[in-house]
Amino acid sequence: MALLRLGIPKGSLEKSTIELFAQAGWHITPQARNYYPDIDDPDIQCALIRAQEMARYVQDGNLDLGLTGLDWILETEAEVEEICTLTYSKASNRPSRWVLVVRDDSAIRSVADLAGKKVATELVGFTRRYLAERGIDAAVEFSWGATEAKVVEGLVDAIVEITETGSTIRAHGLRIVEDLLVTETRLIANSDAMRDPARRAKIEQIALMLQAALRARHKVLLKCNVPAECLAAVVELLPSLHAPTVNHLYDRQWLALETVVDTSAVRDLIPKLRAAGAEGILEYDLTKMV
Repeated sequence: MALLRLGIPKGSLEKSTIELFAQAGWHITPQARNYYPDIDDPDIQCALIRAQEMARYVQDGNLDLGLTGLDWILETEAEVEEICTLTYSKASNRPSRWVLVVRDDSAIRSVADLAGKKVATELVGFTRRYLAERGIDAAVEFSWGATEAKVVEGLVDAIVEITETGSTIRAHGLRIVEDLLVTETRLIANSDAMRDPARRAKIEQIALMLQAALRARHKVLLKCNVPAECLAAVVELLPSLHAPTVNHLYDRQWLALETVVDTSAVRDLIPKLRAAGAEGILEYDLTKMV
């Protein structure tokens, strides 16, 4: 098989992408002043590419596979195959939103009020199409940065900006009018690469393992020992994919029990298990979950 050319997003997603690949089983090592990181897989060649340009390079066949946001796929209108969604860029794992933002004292209350107004954004193509589809004639210009400042200073009437919580926008004395797009990271592939059996198999392997790594981030394995007379009460407390695994110990009056649960449930669940008779409760982090 020819080398699979993999695009790693350079910038804010770079570190978290490399960490995700490491959890999935691939170790990527960036090189100083070099846009081609090393990877411990002889079938893959990596390149650092800006997320804004990733879809175009994948579409044109310069890359077989890459990670970028849905927003940049829509912005470039690239024809690529979306393999899967991977939400991993933020600690909260919440998707980001492109929102219409104005000064708090603005008379603009909806997208319809943008008629005849000036809007600044980095997401120019998408914003122009979004407004055109709704019959709204507004001037949309590209913003090279400091986008919030443009509307604060009155250089434009509104901006379309990306946010997760909206806290930075509010801190500037601005107001979110509407959400225009919810975006998450997509694993995308070149159509020709997906038609090649060997490259397709490698792409599907990568997708499977990345999703397994992400799924494991929200789960832990719990193990405990339970007296036989307490088993029903303990099992009643335990969520699991199907049913908890239960095995007898050497002492037949005791059983070993294990199950996978949501990380967020552990702090409430362990005290309840203890009260129901469970002992030797252990919690294990998971690295992959298929």
